[in-house]
Amino acid sequence: MKFFKNVAKEMKKVTWPKGKELTRYTITVIITVVFFAVFFALVDSGFTQLIRLIVE
Repeated sequence: MKFFKNVAKEMKKVTWPKGKELTRYTITVIITVVFFAVFFALVDSGFTQLIRLIVE
């Protein structure tokens, strides 16, 4: 029970982001994920082509 009281006390100290901040953070995360997805897709494609050249 003491654990849950401490959790509740700590949660009251948390400052939650405002609407504009939350939107900015969300957009930043989405752009970062898309960037890394495209980057790793290109790297994977490059390695695939390199391995095909070596195998042939």
